[in-house]
Amino acid sequence: MHKIVFFYEYKFIPDSTNKADVKKEMMLLDIDKNGSSYYSQDKYISDSTAKADLEKQLKVSSGNFTIKRTEKGGVVGYKVTKQYPDFKTFIFLKVSSDTYKVEEDQKPEWKILQDKQKIGEYNAQKATTNFGGREWVAWFSTDIPFQDGPYKFYGLPGLIVKIEDKTGSHSMTLVGNKTFQTVKTQEQELPAGIQLFGMGGKEIETNEKQFKKVWKNYVNDPTKNMREMMMKNSDGNNKVVFKSKSADGREISDPNQVFREIEKNLRESFKKNNNFIEPDLYK
Repeated sequence: MHKIVFFYEYKFIPDSTNKADVKKEMMLLDIDKNGSSYYSQDKYISDSTAKADLEKQLKVSSGNFTIKRTEKGGVVGYKVTKQYPDFKTFIFLKVSSDTYKVEEDQKPEWKILQDKQKIGEYNAQKATTNFGGREWVAWFSTDIPFQDGPYKFYGLPGLIVKIEDKTGSHSMTLVGNKTFQTVKTQEQELPAGIQLFGMGGKEIETNEKQFKKVWKNYVNDPTKNMREMMMKNSDGNNKVVFKSKSADGREISDPNQVFREIEKNLRESFKKNNNFIEPDLYK
């Protein structure tokens, strides 16, 4: 089976109080006959590297694992999937050690305008929508016959080649594409009864209302899940070791200190990452 990968440059301002700090990330929109997936290239590479490292440890021993927490490797942690032909849309969001599969119940309602312009090499036409708490301006091209686009956007008469919100906080622009032959990969199983932070584990299917509650609890107590997991996995032969780096680059492995450091970093991160692509999801 073939898939086409469309590469989007995503520019975003994480902190609404610091408009000069614009981040960039390369996002991929994979399309095959069954649907599409939209995710960060760097995050995918970083997760694959962490997974490979864990698989190496699993082959050598089924006892102790060391999970190194690094903050490099992609800022955008979510993934969006759409199933064809009905475009059933899910967003996968990581909250602490859990991944939530949140079903989208709104579809973008478009107003197609007459304005036309060239975006890169494509002839594009303008459309607007209100979605997720933002006003968006999109440019779609009937040169590319997919009614899809980045993030949760779809439903125009051609692929969305550029979309930006009215405040200029979030913009996604198509910069290239490539066709691949798809290959099935074998997942490495974790030993029975072991849950690893941010690795494997089942996705928790939920709706937006439930997700908002989960997010609120997480912001109130960001390391609760990690502490619970450490307690759960600390008896018997299998032991989970958390390591973190302090601001001055020292490695910390004392659990209480690690959690204090992680909580401090997370609280700072909540303050700085306040300008969500979809504000309605976090209210």
